[in-house]
Amino acid sequence: MFPDAAVAPLAEAKSRRIASWLSDYRPAQGTFDELMDEAGRPRPHWLSLLEALAEFGEAEIDQRFARASRRIDEMGITYRVHGEARERPAPLSRLPLLLTQTEWAKIERGICQRAELLDLLLRDVYGENRLVAQGALPAAAVAGSPEYVRPMSGVKPAGGRWLRFYAADIARGPDGEWRVLGDRAQAPSGSGYALENRLIMARTFPSLFRDMNVRRLASFFRDFRAGLASAAPRADPRICLLTPGVFSETYAEQVSLARYLGLLLVEGDDLMASDGKLFVRTIAGLKRVDVLWRRVDADWCDPLEMNAGSRLGAPGLFEAIRQSAIGMANMPGAGLVEARALMSFLPSLAPRLLGEDLRIANIETLWCGKEDAQTRVLAELDSRRVKGAFGPGVFGRIDSRGIHAAGLGEGEKKRLAAAIAERGMDFVAQEQLALATTPAWVDGALRPRPFSLRVFATATRDDDWSVMPGGYCRVYDRQDAQALYPETEAPSADVWVLSDAPIDVSTLMPPAENAHIVRVPGVLPSRAADNLFWMGRYLERTEAVLRLARCLCNRLSDRQIHQTDDARHDDRQPIDRLLRQLVAWGCVNENPRETSAAALALSAVSDAAAYGSARACAREARRTASIVRERLSQDMWQLLRRLETRLQCTVDSDRSGPALEPPSEPEIVDCADRALQTLAALSGLMDENFNRVAGWSFLDLGKRVERAINTCRFARQFADGRPTMESLDVLIELIDSQITYRGRYLSGAALAPVHDMVLLDPFNPRSVAFQAARIDDHLAGLPTLLDDGMMEKPRRMSTLLRAELGSQEAQTLDATVILVIEQRFLSLAEAISERYFLHRQSAMTASKRAQFA
Repeated sequence: MFPDAAVAPLAEAKSRRIASWLSDYRPAQGTFDELMDEAGRPRPHWLSLLEALAEFGEAEIDQRFARASRRIDEMGITYRVHGEARERPAPLSRLPLLLTQTEWAKIERGICQRAELLDLLLRDVYGENRLVAQGALPAAAVAGSPEYVRPMSGVKPAGGRWLRFYAADIARGPDGEWRVLGDRAQAPSGSGYALENRLIMARTFPSLFRDMNVRRLASFFRDFRAGLASAAPRADPRICLLTPGVFSETYAEQVSLARYLGLLLVEGDDLMASDGKLFVRTIAGLKRVDVLWRRVDADWCDPLEMNAGSRLGAPGLFEAIRQSAIGMANMPGAGLVEARALMSFLPSLAPRLLGEDLRIANIETLWCGKEDAQTRVLAELDSRRVKGAFGPGVFGRIDSRGIHAAGLGEGEKKRLAAAIAERGMDFVAQEQLALATTPAWVDGALRPRPFSLRVFATATRDDDWSVMPGGYCRVYDRQDAQALYPETEAPSADVWVLSDAPIDVSTLMPPAENAHIVRVPGVLPSRAADNLFWMGRYLERTEAVLRLARCLCNRLSDRQIHQTDDARHDDRQPIDRLLRQLVAWGCVNENPRETSAAALALSAVSDAAAYGSARACAREARRTASIVRERLSQDMWQLLRRLETRLQCTVDSDRSGPALEPPSEPEIVDCADRALQTLAALSGLMDENFNRVAGWSFLDLGKRVERAINTCRFARQFADGRPTMESLDVLIELIDSQITYRGRYLSGAALAPVHDMVLLDPFNPRSVAFQAARIDDHLAGLPTLLDDGMMEKPRRMSTLLRAELGSQEAQTLDATVILVIEQRFLSLAEAISERYFLHRQSAMTASKRAQFA
């Protein structure tokens, strides 16, 4: 009896909770709703979801949703609005979109058919051009598009397909039938966000995800990767993802996809075409690229044949494509099928090319370049949404969302009608579609919200099509979503396809019997090496500035405590030298003569406007890290973000508003300590979690070079010009060697022992000699351009520097000798840059004498 008595109230509470949710849920009249059927009853698959949510209770639901929001931040799922430098967190709708297997099967068949149709259309337009010759497709609908890439005319793609990755934006109409709103073939985005949404939702509701038998996404990405490999001109291909760079609106997605699929993320400057082939510049010379998945629009891909001002592509890429030396996803020119003018012809082209009608109809689209369509549009103008036939920009104000003619003033409407009559080929008119709604969780309640769905398809190795069992769903706040929302601002929702059969739990991992053992993850592009090197340098400079500021605050606090006549406590030499070093490094913007030492220490830690402050250096470290983000773990990325946050111990120097009480010296020390602890955690991750391959070598090289240079500068600042014992103590503290020094020497700090520990001690991980040894070891392990047995310039310099420091005596060191050592490390850094990084072409040209791989 006891179990029944306990369960009954819980079941009753769950029923009341579901009833409360449904009672407040009111879909708009005349629209299709995913949750409620025509009789106002919840559909069975949605009711299963609501019953599972009701089991949690509202408090736990809110906690899980909050945890999902934190994961978005922790995983770095962001986007950029065009023209903005800062990243925004990608908003995630709390509830998934649910689709039954029966419903999904219809979508899947329709998307496969449409992808095949568009591939055949591209093959004809850039090939024999029969459709135009036979009058099935007006020439103006093709040649009038800016996405028609003339240099690709007559080209036969490697692997035979123009389309390898396709997306369609679809939505339900009021009758519940799906319609295609638009095609995406230029460089479809969203699949990476769909993958990240799935990871978040699966971790937020793991039992619910499992119990509802949701289809996995891994099989789709496995098919995509295999399809890319099948387009390569040789076995064991090198596949690259071409990104516009860190300021791309969807750069975070591109990083996620490159990491998940194991692709090499490259920018245009990484690539070089030679002899009809495409190569990536690496630290080992030029390495051949076999397949390129481009996320750069065709107009920017090859400055020799398209936009001459482009720095996003590679000169000579189109010639490599013509030579079938590289597989492309998608081919330049594939963006032609995104034109709305072509959409109007697809219903008539499908029977001609495929022998059947479209399985998923277009949203009704009329191209005003046809006389009969133009006449109809002008007669029905108030009921249509007018858009550019080949993109935005016509009529002065029509953007990608178009304009609703009924909302125009009488004069402007007449101007629009006149523009359509004068040059109709520039315009299309589409029906106003009332989008179907799906439940969204808003302030603890269910609310119907309009949505659209982007579905992805990929060409497979077997020359077929595979559709992602899910997609990228955008959920809007109001019904007129096509008019009011830029695509990036609406939250996205995970899409759950509920399988009727056991689900495929395969992953991207190869079968055990076919696994090929690899210990080195591939080549390291020169750009990646450059940014890893500077990431290490910026992190080390951040630590050095923090140690300077902490030392200064500690000395200021000591002076306040020991206000006596004892000259030892009244010695200003270390404080003056600390201030001089901070000013020399650009850590402060204020005039040191007019500002207190504590304020200068605070500026050195937290002032983002001071180019040499710890906060500014940490910001630069994160910037360089963002360019090689696909090579960093999520833990490392989170620590880099946390480091910036911990350095904000006050507002910036250019702040406005009421004055705030500045932090005291102990509070500044606490801020510096927390940041140093984060740096220590980062250092631990680098040492313990980074594979000992070229990427780690350059990260550690940057760190070692910067530490050697900084330590030389500390030695010249604090051990020169009759230093006091307090100044030598500061020097020992700056290299974090107080315990070691006191353990070796019973007396106080003396110049020669301090010089030895700081500069020459091969066992001290902070000494200059130790850095020289590590740098030499790293360079010895890096690849050379020529197999002639000769040392390259950086290695010659590091070996000589290591030997000379190993034979140096502490008694012979002075500021002049230390300055020479410092300058040699600076020269070594320059030699590393010239040999391994992008700005010098001679090193890459020389690699032609080495073997191309």
